[in-house]
Amino acid sequence: MSDKRVEAARIFKALCDPTRLAVLDQLRSGEKCACVIQEELFVGQSGLSYHMKVLCDSGLVTSRQEGKWTHYSLSSSGQEKAMALLEALTTPEPEAIPNCACSS
Repeated sequence: MSDKRVEAARIFKALCDPTRLAVLDQLRSGEKCACVIQEELFVGQSGLSYHMKVLCDSGLVTSRQEGKWTHYSLSSSGQEKAMALLEALTTPEPEAIPNCACSS
């Protein structure tokens, strides 16, 4: 499978879960500590850790350590990638050639 498709799958995986969408919504107001996200979502530490790994692996979210806590924020480059990917996947090619033998 091509690297582009693997990258696309990571982005869509990150976007297909209600908890991860709630995290992205929270991060729209700026960087947040994991403890704040955890409290606002009523999710356990291990559950949050999993969701944050998926979001970071997708490139939509970045993280930084401060002491024992991790702080998360939205990634502008991840947003651009996700938007370009969605546009590319949903825009018809101008001169698509039929690949069906029955159309001749």
